[in-house]
Amino acid sequence: MRAVHIIGVPLDLGGNRRGTDMGPSALRIAGIREQLTALGLAVTDKGDVPAPIPEAKGAGDPRKRYVKEIAKVCQRLFQISLASLAEGATPIALGGDHSLAAGSVAAAALHLRRQGKPLGLIWVDAHGDMNSPASTGSGNVHGMPLAALLGPEPAELAHFAGDAPAVQASHTVLVGIRNLDDREKEIVRAAKVHVFTMKEIDRLGIAAVMERAIALASDGTGGFHVSYDLDACDPTVAPGVGTPVKGGLSYREAHVVMEMIAESGQMTSLDLVEVNPALDVRNTTAEFATELALSALGKNIL
Repeated sequence: MRAVHIIGVPLDLGGNRRGTDMGPSALRIAGIREQLTALGLAVTDKGDVPAPIPEAKGAGDPRKRYVKEIAKVCQRLFQISLASLAEGATPIALGGDHSLAAGSVAAAALHLRRQGKPLGLIWVDAHGDMNSPASTGSGNVHGMPLAALLGPEPAELAHFAGDAPAVQASHTVLVGIRNLDDREKEIVRAAKVHVFTMKEIDRLGIAAVMERAIALASDGTGGFHVSYDLDACDPTVAPGVGTPVKGGLSYREAHVVMEMIAESGQMTSLDLVEVNPALDVRNTTAEFATELALSALGKNIL
């Protein structure tokens, strides 16, 4: 029986719209543990990683607001995820804002590095999350986790897996991108990560894009982590996110992403992030995220 560990990360420091700290609770209310158990998985809920609220802390450096507190949360998530992977379980981080991925991805990277293999990464998102403190216009750290994983900034989030970057650009694939400013476009191009925008998805179809994405993230790696920001999906199917952008993945496209990941058998670990119940409609987005988790773990495989 495949073991799955649920880890709540009520992190609400990385963005500028409050509410993602309630995301883990919303996913639990949606029945994520019960539905994964019904799928025949051995599910353990590891509880929540302690995370402060903005009102209790000073923002600090305006170019990377709350980064010290975010780093503490990511460090704890890193430790819990690494222990889960060592036990042979698949950790699922329930967010919380996307800055948490600095910890969850680093854990998967170190776990595979200890086996002599690199980690692949599939980053499903409307945004690139590759800003640095030098390039950001907002100082919001949820726009920086992928930059930290590729190294070297923000430094507070860049070294959980050791001095080397957690992931390599050649093993990193972004899917669903559609909202980059001009400066971040330059950063993404210079990083040489693989990018499939919504234009490519519209032109090629989601199945063809995911075949390529999975092949790229699997080539020469020991598997891949999936970091799934619900704002990759169109607001009509995922209204409860902090930074909604029209023209995203449809209901079926979002599921095809996860179904093909399940078929590949290469997923090491998963993030479901940026669920914001304060902006949601009757817990629709948390219920949808729960469905996506089920698809990623094989519900629709015959």
